[in-house]
Amino acid sequence: MKDRIDRIISRIDKAVIGSGRKPGSVRLVAASKAISAQQLRLAIDAGVEIFGENYVQEAIQKIEALKGMPIHWHFIGHLQSKKAKYAVRHFDLIHTVDTIKVAFALNQEAKKINKIQDILIQVNVSGESTKSGVSIDCVLSLIKGISSLENLCLRGLMTMPPYADDPEQSRPYFKALAELKASIDRQSIPHIFMNELSMGMTDDFETAIAEGATMVRVGTAIFGERG
Repeated sequence: MKDRIDRIISRIDKAVIGSGRKPGSVRLVAASKAISAQQLRLAIDAGVEIFGENYVQEAIQKIEALKGMPIHWHFIGHLQSKKAKYAVRHFDLIHTVDTIKVAFALNQEAKKINKIQDILIQVNVSGESTKSGVSIDCVLSLIKGISSLENLCLRGLMTMPPYADDPEQSRPYFKALAELKASIDRQSIPHIFMNELSMGMTDDFETAIAEGATMVRVGTAIFGERG
C-alpha cells in the first residue's frame, strides 16, 4: 500500500508542477468506502491524512476506531438531511451539499454543538439524471440561501463527471466547474469562500489538477477494486 500511495502522491506533485501551480496546493482525499480501519492504519502510516467516506454509519465505526490519529474525515457520499446530526458531529468537511433542505439541517445541528461546519456544494455539471448535485442553473440560488446560515461555511464546489475511459473526456466538466467557481468568486457574496474544487478520481485526477482541482478523491488506485 505504501508503494501505491507514494506513486499517487508523486503523480499529484508532478501534475501540480506541470500546471504551474504551487507544490502542496492539491490534497489527496483517500476514498475509503468499504475499507477496514485496520487497512486505514496502513494508509495513515504511508502518509494519508484525509479519508473520504460515503456512508455515515460505516464511517462512524472507523472514526471511533481511529480516534486520536492525526487525520481528517471528509464526507463524499450522498447525504440525507436525516443524517445531518451525525455528519456534523463526525466530519471536518462535507463535499456533497446539494439542496437547501440539507443545508438547513446541517446548520441546525451545527448550531446545537457550537460548530461552524465546512461544506462544499456538489454540482451536477453533466446534467445526468442518475447523479446527485445541484444543476449549474440553480447553484447561485442555493449559495445565496446558504450565505445566511451562520453555522455553515461554504468553502467551494465538488463534481463528478460522467464515467469515461479517456481522462480527456472529463476535462470539459472540470473546466466548467472551475469557471463556475470563478464566476461565483466575482460576485463577492458575503460569508462565501470559493477556495476549494473537489474533483478528479483514480482515472482522471491529473486532468482535474490541470483544470484547478485543490482536492482529488482517489480510492481504487490506493485500495484496489471494491464491490
